[in-house]
Amino acid sequence: MTATGVHLRRTGENADEIAALVRRFGEPVGVAGVLRDLNRSARRVPVPGLAVEWGFRWNDEDVASERWWPQGITNSAHVPGVDRRLLVTSWYAKDLPGDRGANHGSRISVVDVETLRYRHVLLATPVLDGDAVRLRPLTVHAGGLVWAGPYLHVAGTRRGLVTCRMDDLLQVEPSEETFGHRYVLPVRFAYDATDDDEQMRYSFLSLDRSTEVPHLVAGEYGRGEMTTRIVRYPLDPATYHLHAEQDGVSRPVTFDERGVGHMQGATIVDGRYHVTTSRGRWRLGAMQVGAPGAFRTFRQALPVGPEDLCYRADEDLLWSLSEYPGRRYVFCLRPGSFD
Repeated sequence: MTATGVHLRRTGENADEIAALVRRFGEPVGVAGVLRDLNRSARRVPVPGLAVEWGFRWNDEDVASERWWPQGITNSAHVPGVDRRLLVTSWYAKDLPGDRGANHGSRISVVDVETLRYRHVLLATPVLDGDAVRLRPLTVHAGGLVWAGPYLHVAGTRRGLVTCRMDDLLQVEPSEETFGHRYVLPVRFAYDATDDDEQMRYSFLSLDRSTEVPHLVAGEYGRGEMTTRIVRYPLDPATYHLHAEQDGVSRPVTFDERGVGHMQGATIVDGRYHVTTSRGRWRLGAMQVGAPGAFRTFRQALPVGPEDLCYRADEDLLWSLSEYPGRRYVFCLRPGSFD
């Protein structure tokens, strides 16, 4: 089933703005530059959840942070030229007393799975102000991520999707403008949902490679009477842009209203959906497996507060992460454990 009222329209690129950033900060360093400068260490630990194979936790500062909250996750399996096992996670910032309205926006973390070394990178929108360029924090919930080809797609809830090109990643001098971050990833363009007739909420994202043409899977967190829809958009395998019709609009090729409450992430493995669901701050999360309208629930399969979900086919692993302070884990599971 398709939905003509749910659609995305790609905006123009911030080409001039990013060129101005290069003049200000120097040539981009890309992911390779960050990998040469990983400055934090995670550690492997036991992770609660009946289905968890193994996992790790952030350093003590990141585990305890009340400002930064983990949300999205993706991996490097579908990125030409990247031969290291990498995870990329997203975090959004909550306001703290004394911030005086200066929201820190959102960031990503680049993680080397072999060494468990990582580094945070601020997401920011470049803004031209006369001859000068400044960085504005990207204030989205960043509930889901997909790294496909050169692009990192970020879920922006009602705004749609925000897209960065990983080759644009810059090294800067830490400052108040960057909230102390040494690396910044500027927004290249967006997939705008502001005129979406049915107001889809893009709460999470994943990449489906189980079909000949890759698809972007998106869905909604919802509770009570809120909608819990799941959609799939085809990606152009040559450009990794969303496929657009003649009117310039990207519409989902599948649209299903039979999701479940408290969905936090969804991905498809060999045609079968795997969906993480949360049960509040104190109870273990669950995995829903099957198809919309016919999910089988695996209770206590996941840690407290599970979020987004991605799949790495060459290792046959699902990866997810949890959000609550003191109980923040990144962990993997085998799809076969839900047979």
